[in-house]
Amino acid sequence: MSQTEVIPVPTARKLGWGLAALVVAGNMIGSGVYLAPVSLAAVGSSSLIGWLICGAGAMVLAAVFAGLGQHQPDADGLSDFTRRGLGRFMGYQTAIAYWAVCLTGNVAVALAGTGYLAFFFPVLKEPLFGALSNLVLIGVTTAAYASGARTAARLGAATLVIGLLPILFAIVAGALAFSPATFNASWSPEGQPLVQTIPASLVIVFWSFLGLESAAALSRLVRNPARDVGRASVGGVALALVVYVCASVAVFGVIPAGELAASTSPFADLAARVFGASIAGIVAACAVIKALGTIAGWTMLGGETARSAGEAGYLPRVFGSAATPGRLPLSNPLINGAIMALLVVATIQPTLAGQFGLLMGACTVLTICLYALCCISLFRATRSSAWRLLAGVGLVFSVGTVIAASPGSVVPAIVLFGVTSVGWLWVRRTGGRADIIR
Repeated sequence: MSQTEVIPVPTARKLGWGLAALVVAGNMIGSGVYLAPVSLAAVGSSSLIGWLICGAGAMVLAAVFAGLGQHQPDADGLSDFTRRGLGRFMGYQTAIAYWAVCLTGNVAVALAGTGYLAFFFPVLKEPLFGALSNLVLIGVTTAAYASGARTAARLGAATLVIGLLPILFAIVAGALAFSPATFNASWSPEGQPLVQTIPASLVIVFWSFLGLESAAALSRLVRNPARDVGRASVGGVALALVVYVCASVAVFGVIPAGELAASTSPFADLAARVFGASIAGIVAACAVIKALGTIAGWTMLGGETARSAGEAGYLPRVFGSAATPGRLPLSNPLINGAIMALLVVATIQPTLAGQFGLLMGACTVLTICLYALCCISLFRATRSSAWRLLAGVGLVFSVGTVIAASPGSVVPAIVLFGVTSVGWLWVRRTGGRADIIR
C-alpha cells in the first residue's frame, strides 16, 4: 500500500463485551505478572499486600471508565474523555502521553518475551542479541495490526488462553510444593518495615494492571460502548486480580526471594523445580506466545490513540485525518513500529531486568497520571453523588500511588508533560477540527 491508502476499520463486526473483556485482561496479563516476582524480589512475599491494594484501586478505576463510557458512549478514547471534561489542552496532553505509554510499554512487554526466550537461548541475555529479539517481536505484531484492528484483537484474545497456561502451571506447582517456611522467610528479605516497602512497591505492582482502560481506549471498536465498556473493564480487571494473587503466592511459596532476583523466567523456574525441565520449557514457550499477544494489543491501542490524535489535530495527518474519521492510514502502524524500534535501541541496559525496570516505572507513573485526569473528567461529567464519590476515590488512589513512586519514575512524566506543553504551540498554530475546539 502507498502512503495515502488506508486500512479499513470493521464497522459491522465490532467487538462485543466478552471479546473486549478478553482484550482488557490480555493487555494486563502479560509482562507484568511474568516478571513481577523478579521486580518484587526485594519486597518479598509481603508484596501480596501491594497486589490487594492495587487490585482494589484498579477495580475502582475500571468502574470510573465504566462511568465515563456510560455518560459519554460516543467518546473516542481517553483523550476525548479528558478533552470533554478538562478542555482541549488536557485532551491533547492525554493523547500524546497515552500514545507514548503504549509505545514505551510495548518495548517493556517485548523485554518480558525475550526474557522467557532466553530460557531456550541464553545468548539473548546479552544486550545486543536481546535487542534483536525485541525488534522481531515488535515487527511481527506491527504487521498484524497493519492488516486490521480485528486481527490484532483476535491475536491478543487467542494468546490470553495460551498465556494463562504458565500461570496455571505455576499455581498448580505452588499448591503442590508450597512451603510456609519459604513464604514466611521471604516476607521482608531486607528486614525493612512494611510501611516503607509496600508503598514503594505499588508502582511496580500496578504495572501489571496497566491496560484496565483498554475497552475505553478502544470504544470506537466496541459494539455498545454505553454498556459494554463498563462490563469489559470490570470483568477484565477482576480476572486479572484473581490470577495475580494466586500466582504471587505460588511463586514466593516455592522459590526464595534471593533466587528470584536473579531470574529472567520465574514461572519457568518454578515449573522446573516441581515438574521438571520439559514442563518448564512448555511454560516458557507459552509465556513468549502470550507476550506476543500482549504486544499486539498494545500496538492496537497505540495506533488507535495516534489515529484519534491525528483526527483531532494533535498529531500530523499521517496518523489519521479528520477528512476520513475512523480510517487508519498505513503510515500509522509503520511509524509507530519505527519509533518502538528506536526505543529498543535507545534504552538498552546491561541486563534485561535493568531495562525492564527503567521502562516499567516511567510508563506506570505516566499512565496513573492520565487515570487521575479521567477521574476528574468523570466528576465533572456527572451530577450523581455516587459517581462523583467513585471518581474521588479513584483520584485519591492515583495521586497517592504517584507520590509513593521513586523520583526516577516521576521525572520522565514531568519531562514529557513539559515537552508536550511546548508542542501545544504547534497545535494552536496549525489548528485542528473546528468542531472539537471549545
